[in-house]
Amino acid sequence: AAIVCVAVLTLCLCVDPQIVDAVLSLDEGLDIAMVGIKKVPGGSVTDSFLVKGVAFKKTFSYAGFEQQPKTFVNPKILLLNVELELKSEKENAEVRLDDPSKYQSIVDAEWNIIYEKLELCVKSGAQIILSKLPVGDLATQYFADRGLFCAGRVAQDDMERTLRATGGVVQTSVHDMNPSVLGSCGRFEERQVGNERYNIFMQCAEAKSATIVLRGGAEQFIEEAHRSVHDALMVVKRAVASSTVVAGGGAVEMEVSRHLRQYARTIEGKAQLLVNAYAKAFEIIPRQIAENAGHDATDILNRLRQKHFKDPEEGKWFGVDISSGGICDTYESHVWEPAANKINSIAAATEAACLILSVDETVRNPKSEQPQQGGGGGAPMSAAMGGQGMRGMMGGGRGGPSGMGRGVRAFRGKGGA
Repeated sequence: AAIVCVAVLTLCLCVDPQIVDAVLSLDEGLDIAMVGIKKVPGGSVTDSFLVKGVAFKKTFSYAGFEQQPKTFVNPKILLLNVELELKSEKENAEVRLDDPSKYQSIVDAEWNIIYEKLELCVKSGAQIILSKLPVGDLATQYFADRGLFCAGRVAQDDMERTLRATGGVVQTSVHDMNPSVLGSCGRFEERQVGNERYNIFMQCAEAKSATIVLRGGAEQFIEEAHRSVHDALMVVKRAVASSTVVAGGGAVEMEVSRHLRQYARTIEGKAQLLVNAYAKAFEIIPRQIAENAGHDATDILNRLRQKHFKDPEEGKWFGVDISSGGICDTYESHVWEPAANKINSIAAATEAACLILSVDETVRNPKSEQPQQGGGGGAPMSAAMGGQGMRGMMGGGRGGPSGMGRGVRAFRGKGGA
């Protein structure tokens, strides 16, 4: 676990700027769905990189794919949900011939249908053809001969990001297509990443998008990095969308606690105890931060209380410094959190506490209080044997009552022992 934590820390140092760039490259809506995260085993974490566009793993291809061009500038993109493959119809089809000489016309018709589809794709003016369904070897060779790029079996999420980024429209038929259904991008290329090849669409005009390619040797690290990057994307999105930020490291909680303690002095009666307890609860955050970092939480908390009380103006942004094990101005140290996050977390915690305190009666389930049978939760062995234990079963020892012991001796005696 410690090794994974160190690896994730290294990932943060390398990928954090890329995460910020990925969010800033989006449109005003900041749709995180337009940021793809691709995991490529192999290499080092420092090999992770950001693609300002759409990138997905090369799909399964047939013979002839190597002859297709792999780089385009300002290409037109055709998105299909059509199968471009010559297949024999085995179900829901029946052909009756009264003349064997007509069989060739049936075979020719099958070829004409697939060639018509391919010709319509070429006439659409697209240089790149993507389909959710298979693109067979015949279509692959056909497009290669005409200098076009094609890819079949494109995943649903990759197709969705591509159509939103390029402005194309997925077609369920190749007939009656017009130029308005085609997408476009500034540049397309197929690039080698580790042991895999990736199709990359860059400079998309319709909707800005980004793809983060994560590298790493261990599968456990890549999975952990994936979760960390996704969480970081959500945090950066919230920070960009929010108009205000506050200092982190427990500084806000300590300042709120100080204000509540001052307010409690102006209250008479038992309500003062409630406000003081509420103020003390806020100190849990900086205490937990210090403990997680392996520092003396009590000493740090005392220093924070003193700083916030003696210097309310200059010390209001002081929080836990996990690097030195002391305190520092976290606002000047660029440890920030969106103000909306703090407001929501405080409101949620307060509502949860009020809900628990409002419970004035509980219902007990008698079954849950009974000891479980077996596994050490049942009655002791001696109690199950009537209190005699094993000695009672074996004849009670020397001079004891008759039991299993004498029965065993009698049984052995029959054998002449």
